[in-house]
Amino acid sequence: MALFGFGTRRPAADQGAREAIVAWVRHHGGLADPVVVKASEIVCADPVCPGTETVILILAPGRPTRAVKVARPMPEVTEADVIAALAGEGAPSEP
Repeated sequence: MALFGFGTRRPAADQGAREAIVAWVRHHGGLADPVVVKASEIVCADPVCPGTETVILILAPGRPTRAVKVARPMPEVTEADVIAALAGEGAPSEP
């Protein structure tokens, strides 16, 4: 038994959603190899956070790492969310 949830693992994020997000970032960011794009989910315990959010890291050789966030779990992230995040606007509001 895990005490207070420590030692328990959340299920892995949807690999298909991760691949789609990375592809959208590459396409709309105009990125090619050797730039590395990583997408992951984090759970923010801060009350002002949305709960689970998607963090996208863009790692280009010789440049600082760029991090963009979408305030949704990975399976809910849309292409429009990625475009807005890359533009620095954050995620668009719900339709």
